Amino acid sequence: MAQRSAAAKAIVPQAVHQTIGAPTPRLERPIDLVHLAKQCMGDEHLEYEVLRMYDTTLKTYFGRLQLASTHDELTLTLHSIKGASGGVGAFSVANLAMAAEKELQAGRPISPERIDDLGLAVEEVRSFIAHMLDNAPD
Repeated sequence: MAQRSAAAKAIVPQAVHQTIGAPTPRLERPIDLVHLAKQCMGDEHLEYEVLRMYDTTLKTYFGRLQLASTHDELTLTLHSIKGASGGVGAFSVANLAMAAEKELQAGRPISPERIDDLGLAVEEVRSFIAHMLDNAPD
């Protein structure tokens, strides 16, 4: 069984591990803290720093997505969101970005509803990160 960091233990009694591309059941939290702990090798301070950087990255790339006007801009931005999100365990955001990316690759336009759904997931993740950072040890 994977060990969880102190941050994960304090917030999530039992986390569900999920991979990109798997069906998206409703997770207990918007970020899989067990996955994040593994990525950070159990270093709690590194986890918080990674979350800070991811929050900034997600805000930037979602803003770029909303302003994207070419197929290449959309594809690159969605791919970046998918990769960054999968890396920290924000699988709902990663899966939504991947679905939109696949639509583009299939030659279909991305619907405004798909972007709205992604925006809601981004907002949920960013709110969760803000809560975690507000309660981070000094």
